[in-house]
Amino acid sequence: MVNFKSKNIRVILLALFFFMTSGVSYALEVGSNAPDFELPGEQGTVKLSKTAGSVVYVDFWASWCGPCRQSFSWMNDTQEKYRSQGLKIIGVNLDSKSEDAKKFLAQIPAKFTIAFDSKGVVPRNYGVKGMPTSFLIGRDGKIIFQHLGFKDADRESLEKQIKAALEAKK
Repeated sequence: MVNFKSKNIRVILLALFFFMTSGVSYALEVGSNAPDFELPGEQGTVKLSKTAGSVVYVDFWASWCGPCRQSFSWMNDTQEKYRSQGLKIIGVNLDSKSEDAKKFLAQIPAKFTIAFDSKGVVPRNYGVKGMPTSFLIGRDGKIIFQHLGFKDADRESLEKQIKAALEAKK
C-alpha cells in the first residue's frame, strides 16, 4: 500500500499536477514582461508592480519542499547583502493551508517579503513546473532568468546573476 502522507509522494503528486495543468500555463521567456500579481502577505498586500525600479527575485516555495527549506538561508543573506542596492526578494508560498506556511516560517523566519497564494494562480501565470522555481526580474520589469530547484552549489551562480542585474543600467 502506498503511503500518500509521505513527503516524496506529495512532491511527485504536486509535480504531476503542475505538469498536467500546464495547458493553462505558459513558460515565460527571458526578456518577457513579468506578470503582475497582488497577493496577501505577512505585512499586508504584496503587489509586484509596486517594486518597479528594483531588481526582484521571486521565489515560489512550499513548506514541504526540502530544497525550499535550504534556499531560505541563502535568500535571507542575499536580501540583507543587496537590499541597499535595490534588491527585493518575494517568496510566494503555495501551501493550500496557511497554517503549514506559518509553521515553516516560525522555524525558518524570512528576512524578505512573503506572499501567500493558496489557490496557485500566480505560478500558473509564470509557468512554474516544480519547486522551488525562481525568477529574476530586472528594474524594467522584464524576466532576466528562471531557475528551477535549489542546492548549495547554485548559490554562487545565482548571486552572480543578481549582482549583474543590480549593476545593469535601466
